[in-house]
Amino acid sequence: MLTQSDLLGMSQAELAAIVAKAHPIDHAAVAGHQYLGIDLSLPAFVNKLLWKTFRKTFYADPEQNLVRGWNVKLEQHGIDGPRIPLRDSKGREKSFGHYHLLKRTNERFPGGWAGPDFLHYGVAGNHWYDPGAPGYCPLVAVNEGSTDLLLGWEVFKLGPLMIPLPDYWLLVREGPIETIVPVPVPKR
Repeated sequence: MLTQSDLLGMSQAELAAIVAKAHPIDHAAVAGHQYLGIDLSLPAFVNKLLWKTFRKTFYADPEQNLVRGWNVKLEQHGIDGPRIPLRDSKGREKSFGHYHLLKRTNERFPGGWAGPDFLHYGVAGNHWYDPGAPGYCPLVAVNEGSTDLLLGWEVFKLGPLMIPLPDYWLLVREGPIETIVPVPVPKR
């Protein structure tokens, strides 16, 4: 069984090998939970400009009959520090990058990745300028049969073009979702 510490010390090649194994995710087991996200690949200066940690959620939406989620910006206190969401002027958590957790059917991914699960940001109502909007990201269970640690790979889809990024992120189960964010409604 791999641990969070194991993944924090891995090279991009080692992370890519875990994604290639593609252990499936039990959608029902992740639904209703939030995860601490930890960037594993970006240079330190980019982490300082953007973030090292964030939150990802998985919500079984009865209206859409699927598992959807969103990212939440966190105050940056390190991996082991407090996990405090940033808030907007109305006191709401700053969310972005909404996605649907989907089973792969005929979708093609870079490098021939053929795993069963991915996050599709393009169908979740994001504004075109949302940083997650082009996301089309493979997501795997790190340890087969467990949803405590998940590993994602950043892939952007721009029309028919698939752009694999050398960016991996770890998701560590935190507990139940604290706040449910509505589906975004892009302004026309």
